[in-house]
Amino acid sequence: MSSSRLLPINPESLGAPRGYSNGMLAPAGGRLLFIAGQIAWDSQQNIVPGGFAVQFAQALRNVVTVVREAGGEAEHLGSLTIFVTDHHEYVDALKEIGAAYREIMSKHFPTMALVEVKALLEPLAKVEIQALAVVERDAR
Repeated sequence: MSSSRLLPINPESLGAPRGYSNGMLAPAGGRLLFIAGQIAWDSQQNIVPGGFAVQFAQALRNVVTVVREAGGEAEHLGSLTIFVTDHHEYVDALKEIGAAYREIMSKHFPTMALVEVKALLEPLAKVEIQALAVVERDAR
């Protein structure tokens, strides 16, 4: 599946990014997968118990589950948009978020944006992650 690897684009003039890439170049022939915003739901659509980092990890796992269903893996994610209801809570949990991220994504750092929102549709949700991935043409 090496032909479907995304290539990080990080111009020196922008400085070294930490925990994300400035751009991701999709390989020719890859299929674009649009992933709806995922929250910290379990298989019964209940918010998992725990704090912000626990919700972040479950939402990210749910994103990767969609990618795997389409025939890809975490490293096929090209972009993450992370919506949070309190950016201070995000910053306060960065150490735990980083550990969860590395467990799920290893050292793959797609493009990312963090957006603080007033609320999410699910009242108990603190984080929602929307994503784009590129999987092999014949993955499904």
